[in-house]
Amino acid sequence: MTDYQNPSDFGVLTEPATLRIQRLLPGPVERVWSYLTDSDLRRQWLAAGDMEMKVGTTFEFVWRNDELTNPPGQRPPGYSEEHRLESRITELDPPHKLAIAWGSTGGVSFELEPMGNQVMLTVTHHRVPDQSTLLSVSSGWHAHLDILVARLEGSDPEPFWDSIAKLKEEYGQRLSA
Repeated sequence: MTDYQNPSDFGVLTEPATLRIQRLLPGPVERVWSYLTDSDLRRQWLAAGDMEMKVGTTFEFVWRNDELTNPPGQRPPGYSEEHRLESRITELDPPHKLAIAWGSTGGVSFELEPMGNQVMLTVTHHRVPDQSTLLSVSSGWHAHLDILVARLEGSDPEPFWDSIAKLKEEYGQRLSA
């Protein structure tokens, strides 16, 4: 079960429209990199989508959040079973950095820094257009990264949709403060 009282788990605004969130993960860095770039591994915590490892390459993310955890939890009204997003690789430095265009909400970078037998993952989501999207992006990254941690540790994550509901409430309070 996720401890939502741990302040270091929460994303922070580094600028009004930029969220940064970090997780210390079990390594090695190549293993974590594969969970970012391999569709079959990435679909276990975020979204499927084959990507050619080349700057400028376009690809499609396919989210099926009901499949991320068992049980999935209660999907909120207005959310579909599947969501798709066209994206493009904008920066690539294997196995340390992957940056991608993220639809209408700017871009996302994933940076990996080896720290002994662990890896610090920093996710930065740039140019989030408004407060409502920022709330969704913040709680979404937090929940997805919690699942990634569980997958890498070999444990069972909390039901995705239940986690999202709690996190939206918490981020709503944090972002309005």
